[in-house]
Amino acid sequence: MDEIVRQAVARAIVTMRGNLGERLTVDDLARAAMFSKFHFTRVFLRVTGLSPGRFLSALRLAEAKRLLATTSISVADISHQVGYNSVGTFSARFSGSVGVSPSGYRQLRGPAPRIADRTTRPGSGTTVRGQLRVSPSAEVGAVFVGLFAARIAEGAPARYAILRGPGPYALADVPLGSWYVLTHAFGCGAPDNQALRPYTGIAGPVTVHRGVTAGLADVQLRPRNGFDPPVLLALPDLRRPAVASPLAV
Repeated sequence: MDEIVRQAVARAIVTMRGNLGERLTVDDLARAAMFSKFHFTRVFLRVTGLSPGRFLSALRLAEAKRLLATTSISVADISHQVGYNSVGTFSARFSGSVGVSPSGYRQLRGPAPRIADRTTRPGSGTTVRGQLRVSPSAEVGAVFVGLFAARIAEGAPARYAILRGPGPYALADVPLGSWYVLTHAFGCGAPDNQALRPYTGIAGPVTVHRGVTAGLADVQLRPRNGFDPPVLLALPDLRRPAVASPLAV
């Protein structure tokens, strides 16, 4: 990635994070990036996988998750702090992206006991399979792997699995359409080896056609960085051994 582009997108993301409660336009973000509006939108999508508006919305909901799990601030006040004028709109978007209502997420204090119900779209009989890989120097624990319509883990996954660690995966009876394979995990090495550092990986889109029996998508896990959209879907605590058992849904 060109360093000038990286720095421009990074400036825009810093502006987003510092102004989650304010009304930000694409023009505002393009000025922060010091690019023209149209060029900025293209490069931002290329770097992050999302439009500037969708990335900003994800940061707002991620901050709402943090506030709900770590403070006693009211849902109404949190919704205003992250840029929503309507508590109803905030609650609906939060519930749709996270898989549980704001008040429900507060009761959970973060990790969910189970993942939100999968999409109701009928299966096609196709299995998406591949290998989840990580660099030899990294130690990674339980891995969530799921299929999503966009390059962000929000809403109910079409199919998902939680695995003991990197290795082969298979997601059966995937609905027709195009899906991104998204992964999330934590490092589990010694403290001096960045234990509990979050890891991510993406592949796709994988297009599932009628009559096709298998789709292949290998994923390379890597440490998350500031250009990755946050994980909005409420997941079980992948740092706990209790979830580190094979499960496919």
